[in-house]
Amino acid sequence: MTDRVQLSEVAPRDGLQSIGPFVPTETKVALVRACYEAGLRRMEIGSFVSPRAVPQMADTGAVLQAAKQLAGLECTTLVPNRKGFEAAINAGADRLGLFMSVTEAHNRANVNRTREESFADLAAIVRETPKGTRIRFNLSCTFHCPFEGVVPEGDALDVIARVAALDAEMEIALADTTGNASPDQVRRVFEEAGRRWGAHRFAYHGHDTYGMGVANVTAAWEAGCRIFDAAAGGIGGCPFAPGATGNVAMEDVVWLFGRMGVPTGVDFPKLLLAADLAAGIPGAVPGGAMRRVPSVRQAA
Repeated sequence: MTDRVQLSEVAPRDGLQSIGPFVPTETKVALVRACYEAGLRRMEIGSFVSPRAVPQMADTGAVLQAAKQLAGLECTTLVPNRKGFEAAINAGADRLGLFMSVTEAHNRANVNRTREESFADLAAIVRETPKGTRIRFNLSCTFHCPFEGVVPEGDALDVIARVAALDAEMEIALADTTGNASPDQVRRVFEEAGRRWGAHRFAYHGHDTYGMGVANVTAAWEAGCRIFDAAAGGIGGCPFAPGATGNVAMEDVVWLFGRMGVPTGVDFPKLLLAADLAAGIPGAVPGGAMRRVPSVRQAA
């Protein structure tokens, strides 16, 4: 495995989806631009979901249109079903972020479908997606579920196997939706997934609810993962996972890789500005450590 890392900024989507007050479109676009100015070239812009279920994402099309004006930025939008798929294709998303849950209870809470219903629909979308369109298949609650508890590793790998069989090269994200994964669990699942289907295919999406976000990123990295999601300012959370709070902070992840000598291509002082912007959005609950360290501020 190469020692290069890909970072995907998810604050514009996962960071904002749970906020109660509607965040103005211009604020979302400003956040995208701030993250772009920091050197991040891959972002989750929003999700094409029902505005009744997730009102914060009602303007995803407008945010995506603005984001696509930024040269070299790969724009991902999440889609839970065929209607969202068609909206994303028509809007020109660079990558489709399909998603379902490893556990039955969370899948029902999140998208009001059984796992089999979600899988059948998403499998058909994978088959029918126009050639050249990049896909990521996100698996929520790979490690822990707010309703069913710790997910047995064999159960998670069984679901991963079904998804991996859909497309030999499709990227698959293993998500710690509740932030309650443990580093040894993350390491084992990523090692086994990499052994069976190739480590290059897998991404890690982590939350920091229990303060283990950076530790779990490190565990996934040591197991061969090279694609990581994080959110500027550590904002975020799933509205359908009770108690889950913010994503692991992008500034913490960039600092981590910097200390390990792994290049990220990110301008850290500019990333702190983006993190401050994200943290200051009304209704956001910021997290992470680096923004609060005086020496980090002075160095930046």
